[in-house]
Amino acid sequence: MQKVVVVTGAGHGIGRGVAIAYADKGYRVVLADVNEEGCKETEKLMHGDYGDIILTDVSKPESIKQLFHKVEEKYGRLDILINNAGLTAFKHMDELGVEEWDNVINTNLRSVFLGSRAAAHLMRRNNGGSIVNIASTRATMSEPNSEAYAATKGGIVALSHALAVSLADDHITVNSISPGWIEVEDYEALRDVDHEQHLSKRVGKPSDIGRACLFLTNKENDFVTGENLVVDGGMTRKMIYEH
Repeated sequence: MQKVVVVTGAGHGIGRGVAIAYADKGYRVVLADVNEEGCKETEKLMHGDYGDIILTDVSKPESIKQLFHKVEEKYGRLDILINNAGLTAFKHMDELGVEEWDNVINTNLRSVFLGSRAAAHLMRRNNGGSIVNIASTRATMSEPNSEAYAATKGGIVALSHALAVSLADDHITVNSISPGWIEVEDYEALRDVDHEQHLSKRVGKPSDIGRACLFLTNKENDFVTGENLVVDGGMTRKMIYEH
């Protein structure tokens, strides 16, 4: 039976790369996003008829509930959830409104809890499954004016290992991935200095995160759970000095 994976934020960037990676492996991929046109473009980039679009606003609990209700109705199963959807709000703390703060928290972090809880109900019927939550290297390092985003990404890492413990008896693995610099726009426009600051000697691509997701959700790798996998070309391991 064809396995089913839900990818939130699949209409662009990392989510698109992850969705394509699963389609290439023959999974039925549910593209969950508010961006219908973006999801249609993701579908076009898939090899074969593997994608289904379910418009979803992860900042709204009712929309998340409807997403998994539709998945249950259409497929009767769920094997993998990739919680990827998110947004940024890089503003000085004195200019960041409470509503903006709450929107980032609800979109990036609360959605991971609500989505994982709903997914777990379906995965239990299959005797297990896998959840991967997309965090960021900004969970452990920061630039100015990134408080809301950093708080959500740090929260995702902590939430992931908590979920891994809570869902262990259900045979559901839960891990997070912390991407570094993943270029989602014009890769060819990058400069040599952009690539050279990575130990890998290149900036990352969405497909790098797609392959990491495939690894963590492979049934043979169920010994890996509760972990945060940093995929950043070694950038956060490099000591930087001014000379």
